[in-house]
Amino acid sequence: MKIKSLLIMVAAIVMVSCGGNNTKNADDNSAEAVAATGAMDIDSLMDNAEELTDELVEIEGICTHICSHSGRKIFLMGSDDSKIIRIESGELGAFDHKCVNSIVKVKGHLREDRIDEAYLKQWEAEVAAQTAEEHGDGEGGCSTEKAARGETGTTVEERIADFRTRIAARKEATGKEYLSFYYVVAESYEVLE
Repeated sequence: MKIKSLLIMVAAIVMVSCGGNNTKNADDNSAEAVAATGAMDIDSLMDNAEELTDELVEIEGICTHICSHSGRKIFLMGSDDSKIIRIESGELGAFDHKCVNSIVKVKGHLREDRIDEAYLKQWEAEVAAQTAEEHGDGEGGCSTEKAARGETGTTVEERIADFRTRIAARKEATGKEYLSFYYVVAESYEVLE
């Protein structure tokens, strides 16, 4: 498994550094910077997340947000705002606010959250009992977390309905009755720019 992961990481670095395009632009410069640091870019991580789950990864991306509640979560963006991954600080404590709007390099273990019908029923029960944990502003949740998971609903009920629709579509397409969302539990991080 580790050899497979290593091969995937090497292939991602080769793809980033040997893009076959001689025209330089901002994306090319960013890709070269990622290749030079040895870290995987967010796009490559997201494209290979299923195979890299539970592996130690080193990634680099632009920090778009830090959780204002505790400072223990940041979000790194890849080539666009559809490629966002949550980074949890784990035992590191709160992230430095200098991370926001900077390129951040993170080393940590990739983890998977699965949302299935049991998860949604538990969420509904917690909402009914008024014990559900709240993040962000109001019942809509953290807008950055929602963007990372591709959520469109603004209320808890809409969010749950959206997840059910997406689970049904995935089951029809792949046979899998859950959605996978990936995040990294950081062991170390560095603000590069």
